[in-house]
Amino acid sequence: MRTVSILGSTGSIGHSTLEVLPELADTHRVTSLVAHSNAAKIVAQARQVRPQVIGLADPAAALRAERDLSREGIEVLSGPDVAVQVLRATRPDLVVAAITGAAGLPASLEAVQGGAVLALANKEALVMAGRQLTHLARAHHASIVPVDSEHSAIFQALHGEDPAGVRRLILTASGGPFLDLPPERFASITPDMALRHPTWKMGRKISIDSATMMNKALEIVEACWLFAVAPDAVDVLIHPQSIVHSMVEFVDGSILAQMGVPCMTVPVRYALSYPRRAPTASRYFDAARFATLTFAEPDRERFPALALGHHVARQGGLAGTVLNAANEVAVAWFLEGRTSFNAITETAARVLDRMENASEPSLERIVAADSWARAEAERCLRNNS
Repeated sequence: MRTVSILGSTGSIGHSTLEVLPELADTHRVTSLVAHSNAAKIVAQARQVRPQVIGLADPAAALRAERDLSREGIEVLSGPDVAVQVLRATRPDLVVAAITGAAGLPASLEAVQGGAVLALANKEALVMAGRQLTHLARAHHASIVPVDSEHSAIFQALHGEDPAGVRRLILTASGGPFLDLPPERFASITPDMALRHPTWKMGRKISIDSATMMNKALEIVEACWLFAVAPDAVDVLIHPQSIVHSMVEFVDGSILAQMGVPCMTVPVRYALSYPRRAPTASRYFDAARFATLTFAEPDRERFPALALGHHVARQGGLAGTVLNAANEVAVAWFLEGRTSFNAITETAARVLDRMENASEPSLERIVAADSWARAEAERCLRNNS
C-alpha cells in the first residue's frame, strides 16, 4: 500500500488525482492533502478520502477547516510552509506536487529528500532549481515521474531506451486560443479571451501561460533537466488537436509518440502507478474519432516566449528562476487587468536582460534571485503602465 500526499489538491491536477485514486484503492491510500485557501473544497475532499492531515497555507482558511473537521479526527496544519510541514508529519511514499509556481519548490525538495516518488506537475521546481532537485533525488534514491502531459509522453517513449540513441525531443503545443489571431490584435486581448483554451481545462495561471506559450518555454527547460538533454535537442511543434502529447526522435529515424485524449487523468494515472500500468474504467482513446492530426512549426514572432525558453536553458544558473518569477508577476498583473497581454513576455525578457547570473547557484541564491526578479518585474510593469 503506497501512502500518497496531494499538494495542491483543490486545483485541476489535484482534482484529476482524486478522480483516478478510487481505481487504485487497493494499492494507494491518501494520507495528506494541501491547498492554499479553499477551505470548503479541501474539507469536502478530506471527508471523501479520510487523510490523517490536511494543510492550508492561509491561516484563516485553516481555522475554518479545523472547525468543520473538529469531529472527524483529521489534523489541520497551516502557514506559508504548510506543504513541508505536512510532508514531514506524514512521510508519504508518493507525493503529487501540483502547487502552482515557485511556491511549490520547497515541498518538491522536501519530497525527494524524504526518498519519495515525486509525481511532478510543478514544472517551476525544475525550472528554478533543476540541478539541486535532480541531485537530491539521486542522493536520496528518490524518483521523479513527470505529470505534465508532454513530459509524461516523453518519459513513456524513453522507457527502456538507450539515451545515446535519442536525437531530439519534440514537445507538442496546442497553440492556445490565439493560434490564428492576427498579431496586430494581440494588444487588445483580455484575460477572459486568454482563459478560453480550446482543448484543455486548466487553472487560470497555466491557461495564460498556454496563451503566451510561456508554458512551452518553461517545458523546454524542464525537459533538459528531466531527460538530461541539451537545449538544442528540444524542439516544439504546434499540434492543435492535442492528441499526440509529445514525441521522441531517435538516431535511426524512428519516432515514438504517446497519444491519447486531452485529459490529465491519463498522465496522472501513469505517474501514480509507475512502473506498472493500472487499468482504468474511464473512456479509451478512439483513433477513428481523430482521423486528422496536423503539425506545424510555431510562429516565433507571434510567440516570442519560445525563444526565451531556449535562451534560459542555454544560460542555466539563475536564468530559469528569473524567467519564472518575472512571468508569474506579469501574469498576475494581466489577470488583474493592470497590464496588456503583450507585456507578459516583454517584461520577462527585460528582467532577464538585467539579471546577474551565477553558474551553479545555491538555494539561498536562487531564493534571492526569485525575490529580485519579482521586484524588478513590478518596477518594469509600473513604469510601462
